[in-house]
Amino acid sequence: MKPKNLLFIFSDEHNRDMAGCYGHPVVQTPNLDRLARQGVRFTNAYCNSPICVPSRASMATGQYVHRIGAWDNAQPYVGAHPSWGHRLEAAGHHVTTVGKLHYRQVGDPSGFSDQRLAMHVKDGEGDIYSLIRDDMAPRPQLAQRILEAGPGESEYSRFDRAVAAEASRWLRDEASGYEKPWVLFVGFVTPHFPLIVPKEFFERYPLDQVVFPVQYSLAERHYHPALDELRRVMAMDEELPDDVVRRAVAAYYGLCSFMDYQVGLVLDALRESGLEEDTRIIYTSDHGDQVGAHGLFWKSTMYEGAVAVPFIMSGPDVPRDRVDDTPISLVDCFPTILEAVGVEPQPEDRDLPGRSLWPIARGEVSPKRTIFSEYHAVASEHAFFMVRVDNHKYVYYVGSRPQLFDLQADPNELTDLAMDPRYADVLERCDRELRKICDPEEVDRRARADQKRLVDAHGGRQAVLAKGFQIPYTPAPAAFRGDENIGHIDTVHGVAGESHCRLHPGKTQPSTPRVPRENRQ
Repeated sequence: MKPKNLLFIFSDEHNRDMAGCYGHPVVQTPNLDRLARQGVRFTNAYCNSPICVPSRASMATGQYVHRIGAWDNAQPYVGAHPSWGHRLEAAGHHVTTVGKLHYRQVGDPSGFSDQRLAMHVKDGEGDIYSLIRDDMAPRPQLAQRILEAGPGESEYSRFDRAVAAEASRWLRDEASGYEKPWVLFVGFVTPHFPLIVPKEFFERYPLDQVVFPVQYSLAERHYHPALDELRRVMAMDEELPDDVVRRAVAAYYGLCSFMDYQVGLVLDALRESGLEEDTRIIYTSDHGDQVGAHGLFWKSTMYEGAVAVPFIMSGPDVPRDRVDDTPISLVDCFPTILEAVGVEPQPEDRDLPGRSLWPIARGEVSPKRTIFSEYHAVASEHAFFMVRVDNHKYVYYVGSRPQLFDLQADPNELTDLAMDPRYADVLERCDRELRKICDPEEVDRRARADQKRLVDAHGGRQAVLAKGFQIPYTPAPAAFRGDENIGHIDTVHGVAGESHCRLHPGKTQPSTPRVPRENRQ
């Protein structure tokens, strides 16, 4: 495959099924749909941990979370393990990032030296409170976020507009100046909650058109000790009124469309740059969102809503309008990015669990694969592990009973087969596949020991609890917070790749930029 530039667009918390090209009957995503028609859409893509910071560290390094100790949102990537950015920069390829990375801080040796509008964990520490995983208090603030869903502007919508504008400017003004193929990583924060969405996008979705979440009611839900604890801590253990749920779902739909609009601006800028024929494109997300399914919102589960992600590839040497059912995961991004720009893996990269997706996208190979994900974070007393083996998904909860779903016969995961004696052989086979990858109990012990050491470094359990729950979501850079007019934002590349926001009060970005003709509905 001939080396080409790569535009990598990475959203946050995008439920795989909430897009037109994935068959959703309501959600409008014309730009992602266009990208899918121009390329390959993967139907069975997964993150390797359904929460932001671990998933992003895993994607950057091509390593499973338990290999690199990126357990939770308080242990961000610092550059200790090689990223695909390290490999590309060492080979002389320019890598620019715009937007959310969610590592520790700009100055760390992450392999991404040119960061524009960088967004990382809060105060370089992240969510210390969530390191406490025993006897956790409920978080009514999270339920309040559902009640607040509706139209409006948030720091996230302001931030994503600036990210789209800066990425578009880079493509028009800077992308043609490099001898070797480049990578532009564009990190959007939507459709991650808060469920506040600009009015024009919220109003696309009347509440009577919302598809109500499956198994939302108390009578329908799967009752499982680990899931019951998750709902309790996240204040989701009671039902909210139907109209409240519909409003929250409509807001999430609107955020998907808002994010899709920003993607369209970047894709238009690529075309206008004259580099479209020399650039491949990947679109995916760090994890999904339950959006009410099974009585849950947000991520942090092994249900498809949280652990599955959209994944689309297009550009030179990529077939058009092709759908591929091969199971893949975000650890595949590392070798995929290297091959895209023509960088050979290092000898130590041979041990990575992922593989390049370009031959799969072209239909040259269709490997049988075991897909793996793990969770060691907020609202879990012990670890969750998932393997996808053929059509079956096996979820192993340390210290509790497992779950088993047949995703071909039951894509909505309505029927747990784990206790059905007819599936004993399938259950045993899946457990063997899991234990080929790791020892779940040993990994759980190691994660909890690392988390305890970090809690102790912050003064111990009582000191951490005394500070209380403070981070329902990572704040955007300071310039985008509050209701003030943020004005026009220029990004100036400073020392060590740090980005600086400079405000110009006299110039404002409209709440809804001009819609390119081909993107209008």
